[in-house]
Amino acid sequence: MKREIRGVITRSTRRLRPLTCRLFLLAIAFALLGLPSTAHASLFHGETLASIANGISWVVLIIAPIIGVVAFWMVHILPEKIAEKKRHPQAKAIQCVCLLSLCFGGILWPLAWLWAYTKPVLHKMAYGTDVGESHGHAGEEEASENEVEKLRARVAELEAKNPVRQG
Repeated sequence: MKREIRGVITRSTRRLRPLTCRLFLLAIAFALLGLPSTAHASLFHGETLASIANGISWVVLIIAPIIGVVAFWMVHILPEKIAEKKRHPQAKAIQCVCLLSLCFGGILWPLAWLWAYTKPVLHKMAYGTDVGESHGHAGEEEASENEVEKLRARVAELEAKNPVRQG
């Protein structure tokens, strides 16, 4: 009986030894973490650190807001640019919504984006085309100049056939 008890005790202590070792190592690790150590927040020291911090502060206070405002503006005029590229008949109205969106902090921007990508079905039904007339096209100016020259030539030809009597 005594042997059995001794066997049980030795088996239970064998199980406890690794556990106590682990707890002891864990306690040592936490103690080492609690010890003070030297830490360096920067690679630079003294006057170099002060001048670099001054430069970073100028960048953060002056240059970063300017870049942020320009980026915000460029993103907000994207629907206007898309509408002009697609020759949307309501491009000026989309431009107005983009400007209003800038004033209201961007809340109207998704509406302008959707409007720029929509196909103007009602405009096509009313005017027979889904392209705005207000958009200047390079070919139209040349065509109108050619038409004016043709009309002038025709008038000169008619005047040559029928001289006008001035009296």
